[in-house]
Amino acid sequence: MAATRTGDRTRVTTNTAAEDLEGLLLRRLSTVYVAGAPADGGAHGGQAGPRGNAEGLTALEADLAGRGYVLTAPLRSALAALPPAGLAEHGIRLLGRIDALLGADRRHEPLFRHFPDSVPDHAHSLYSERILAFLLSQPHQPCVVCGRTGDIGALAPCAHLVCSECLRDTTVPCGCEEGVDFFAPCCPLCLTAVTGRATPCPDPTAPRPDFRAPAGARKRQTVPEDASLRPLRLGEEAGTRAAARAVLAGLLARRTPLSPQDRDDLTALLPHTGPGLDWLPEEIPVRETRAAVLAALLRAPETAASAREVLRDHLDTATDVLRLMWAYSGGEPDLLEPPRLRSLPRPLRRELLGVLDALPPESVAEDMLRRPPAWKRAGEVLHPFEYRNRFPRAAAAFAAVRGTDLTAARSEWLLEAATALADDRTRLVSGRPGGAVRLAVRTFASEAEGLLARGDTAGATALLLRRPGELVRRLHQLLRVHSMWNAGGENAPALPPGLLDGLPAALRRVGPGPLLGAWGRLRAPHEVGERRVFFPRGAIALAHGVDDHAPPVPRAAAAAVCVPLEAELMRRASESAGEPSGVSVLDAALADLAVPFAERAASRSLVTLPRGSRRPLPDSGRLRLFLHWTEPRGQRVDLDLSVALYDARWRFVGLCDYTRLVFGARAAVHSGDFTSAPPPHGSTEFVDLDTPALARAGARYAVVVVFSYNDVPFDDLAEAFAGFMPLAERGREHDRGRGRGRMYDPRRVRQRFDLAGNARVCVPMVLDLRERDGLWTDANLSAAGGLHNVYRHRDRLGRLASDLNAHFASGARATVWDLAVRLAAAASPRVWVRSADGLFLDHYRIGEWESADGFATRIAEGYPDERHTGTPARNARLLADSTGADVRFAALVDSDVPARWEDCLLYRLFPGPLDAGLGPDARLLTASDLLTRFAPDGG
Repeated sequence: MAATRTGDRTRVTTNTAAEDLEGLLLRRLSTVYVAGAPADGGAHGGQAGPRGNAEGLTALEADLAGRGYVLTAPLRSALAALPPAGLAEHGIRLLGRIDALLGADRRHEPLFRHFPDSVPDHAHSLYSERILAFLLSQPHQPCVVCGRTGDIGALAPCAHLVCSECLRDTTVPCGCEEGVDFFAPCCPLCLTAVTGRATPCPDPTAPRPDFRAPAGARKRQTVPEDASLRPLRLGEEAGTRAAARAVLAGLLARRTPLSPQDRDDLTALLPHTGPGLDWLPEEIPVRETRAAVLAALLRAPETAASAREVLRDHLDTATDVLRLMWAYSGGEPDLLEPPRLRSLPRPLRRELLGVLDALPPESVAEDMLRRPPAWKRAGEVLHPFEYRNRFPRAAAAFAAVRGTDLTAARSEWLLEAATALADDRTRLVSGRPGGAVRLAVRTFASEAEGLLARGDTAGATALLLRRPGELVRRLHQLLRVHSMWNAGGENAPALPPGLLDGLPAALRRVGPGPLLGAWGRLRAPHEVGERRVFFPRGAIALAHGVDDHAPPVPRAAAAAVCVPLEAELMRRASESAGEPSGVSVLDAALADLAVPFAERAASRSLVTLPRGSRRPLPDSGRLRLFLHWTEPRGQRVDLDLSVALYDARWRFVGLCDYTRLVFGARAAVHSGDFTSAPPPHGSTEFVDLDTPALARAGARYAVVVVFSYNDVPFDDLAEAFAGFMPLAERGREHDRGRGRGRMYDPRRVRQRFDLAGNARVCVPMVLDLRERDGLWTDANLSAAGGLHNVYRHRDRLGRLASDLNAHFASGARATVWDLAVRLAAAASPRVWVRSADGLFLDHYRIGEWESADGFATRIAEGYPDERHTGTPARNARLLADSTGADVRFAALVDSDVPARWEDCLLYRLFPGPLDAGLGPDARLLTASDLLTRFAPDGG
């Protein structure tokens, strides 16, 4: 398809359809906007429009099907109503956007043309073939031993070029089955026993050795027939600006830090909000998001003045001011990497100093002392002493950070301001009589740590109850310290005094992330000496495991504290749902999806799969991994796609990478090593995995790894992404059908994620070959020095994968099921639950005297009012018929229910037929949106 814009005559290609607003809405909402299309798509079925559009529309549908997409009837009708040139332009842009999403807009050619069948079982085979091919074209090469020419042959298997005389003169002792010793020829260079010698062919018409796989074995790999198609919906009549505002509102309402992909989307959406700030909500819960939005508004000349007027409504801590300055200067508001601070206009400086001056003095000084270097740099831009008379308390806080001598000349005003601030936690100190006087602040954290170190858990509880967020973050530590200091005491209380009394009220003010984190940590069983995994805050996802030898929290104490935590979760679900009505639908497989956490370092991906989630392997047991990258001009970058294999006890048993292209009986096959990826096409590597064959070869776990061999961080690359797709069962390969047999089939791509950040080793997932599932780890391994490969890092890779596998299997992380079952029980008196394999369909009805909490517990424990059995397809149809259009809330893994739900909240991991049946009032949710529905009071 090709087209030309009728207005400016600019040629339209797939390259012009990059990540614009419509591409963003396509990725997030699966919607396509057709300029001038009627709201209902015109004549149903797409028969209206110019007569010549029929063939073009059919061609577009075929191209979309080859990519795994299908047009819904309203969208098809809208496209059919376009003139031929408009249809061509819309089609090319749509295909270009989809190709970019799936990674199909790049050339993917493996080193071995007929991969995987043409990959040699031993690396020597390739070397031998290349040497022999070179020798055949140049028959006068010298012997590597004596230097003579003529009668030169390539030895098997080492492929060294040796003459017949040198070969006869070098032998090694061997033995036969009868025990008779004899001497066999060997390579005089490497002393490898020789199994044959290929000599040049003097007759160019004579047959030459064929090292390729047999013709029958070179059949191209195909994929199963039954891949589901993802529906594309027609965008609403209100247009892209209304859709952009709706997506933006969802991002601003999030209760957890945005992922890199969401941050990029936020930046892209802000210019499409229109004039004015009427779209800006009164509260943006995540402080980093708040800073990014305000900074963008302050940088734009048309909104700078109005944005300054709302700063005091949105900045309520000193750290908020620092985040805003970081974002305004082009840095990330997470305060991890300091940018070069840009100068601020005087009106903005005065406004920010006014915000600091109006905050409680003790909290301002405490916030500043958490990051003294950053605030010293900020002071160089804000010039607080220049406005000391107007904002004296802000100037005094900077004096505390800088350690300014308050008795120095011309500092009387500062000493007076600091004296007015002094209280029980802020005081003036002097090292000696008559010496310098400085403002000192005792922080809340140091006070809490002191109480816990002395075992005063009653005092620590009373202090922490004043800051509920800090209490919940330290809840496990508080209970552990209490049990350690009261171990063996017969009359010692099981819990710190005052905790159970004050906890319910405190929990109402805690964000859902810390609340679920504390609940998951306390509900999971723990043992002395177990491995504990930490995910440090950062721009890349690192995980650190340590041996935890401290005694665990007693189960009775943990269970007692879990009760108010669970009650608070149910209370929030009920408040979010409002009056119960209609029907809710759930997938039991949601229990394998973790609640999002540490999203700052989450990879940009095709499918937003939270870290720690598990997904079953394909039925065929065969998987194709892929890696594509393009290096920047002038710099060589060598990335390597690799697989490390371990047994059930996490002992290293093998690998498949550039050093070993084939593992076992072709259970894992590598496509060959590219050592560079010059633009514009870059390079692609594949690894095919046969998971049953890997298990038979003694492997239990397969750890997928991407290395930067020459130590170039992923962020320096022009482009880098990886992912995987299922393959057909052996024996079912065929070349029939359009789009079949391709090495990289976009229709079958199940996950595609970007490689980014200052990292050199990425560990995206761990496959459990016995349980036949994969754990999405989305983690990085710290490494430096170059020459990275599996064998060098095998021990660290095994330890990281083992720690992550045990951590996420322990129940220490809340799941999407934990959220969805509470939301469903609160939203509807009837709930349908589909089993993970789709063979069972359970129906729950709330009892006359049953509470929502009890209803949720019964659903979670699996006690339905009635159960239906059948095939997955039959149960999907039964679910559609039984629910009708009365579905209020649904949370599914696969959106494969052939129903039309007009007005519902829908979470689904993978799109499917249900997407086509959603009404205009239906709303798609992400896992982070589900978390937002558990916002605290006032949120």
